[in-house]
Amino acid sequence: MAVMEVCSIQDWNRNDLPLGQSSLRLSPGQQLGPGARDGQLVVPVGLDPVKFLKPYIDGDDGVEIKLHHGTTTLAFKFQHGVMVAVDSRASAGSYISTQMFKKVIEINPYLLGTMSGSAADCVFWERMLAKQCRIYKLRNKKRISVSAASKLLANMVSEYKGMGLSMGTMICGWDEKGPGLYYVNDGGMRLSGSMFSTGSGCSYAYGVMDSGYRYDLTVKEAYDLAQRAIYHATHRDAYSGGTVNMYHMRENGWIKVSQEDVGVLHHRYTAETP
Repeated sequence: MAVMEVCSIQDWNRNDLPLGQSSLRLSPGQQLGPGARDGQLVVPVGLDPVKFLKPYIDGDDGVEIKLHHGTTTLAFKFQHGVMVAVDSRASAGSYISTQMFKKVIEINPYLLGTMSGSAADCVFWERMLAKQCRIYKLRNKKRISVSAASKLLANMVSEYKGMGLSMGTMICGWDEKGPGLYYVNDGGMRLSGSMFSTGSGCSYAYGVMDSGYRYDLTVKEAYDLAQRAIYHATHRDAYSGGTVNMYHMRENGWIKVSQEDVGVLHHRYTAETP
């Protein structure tokens, strides 16, 4: 109540208290808050959540939060493993919240996950996946396969289909069958392929990839192609930028190849133009 008064929010009354409570003071035996010991959902006291969300939703039938986000992530298989390249700009609408966001989740030494969409959703679910992969290894005394890891993630998020998740991720790794690459989104869709790009800048990245990708790339050629693809996406897409982070998934595990600022890359590539 005191916080509400300090914030000058006056349109609440005691009828808004959960479960008809007359006071918010906790007794020594009720440290979990009103309603927590009754097995009911505990909600903060204050404005009506529906009214609070009204400016951020579309329509009256359902809560469809307008999530303005952008990124560019890329992964492709070639003869020496899987290349992963991402930008590092995190945006909140038209506001750039950080230029140094880590968009690659290191699940274990043989599994990587990329993130696009809502950063919170991606980080939470891929950390959950990392936990499940660790449990699998402890139970079965062997690493989980890339296919099984991607299926686990798809199964977890599919239970929340239509509830507002925003996630497009690529699960990359190496197992007994060799390199693996899967795309999983918030609806539980799971695809296997040799190349994927996600985010608002993916069309620009695909343009570069279509002009230079082939399976028999050398390691140096793969590094250059992945870096150029993300750079050109950041150059054309306002929601992508920061640095280009690259990882190489090999038979003996992943390595981080480089992290270069797109401004430095811009001057480098501009100087190469005749």
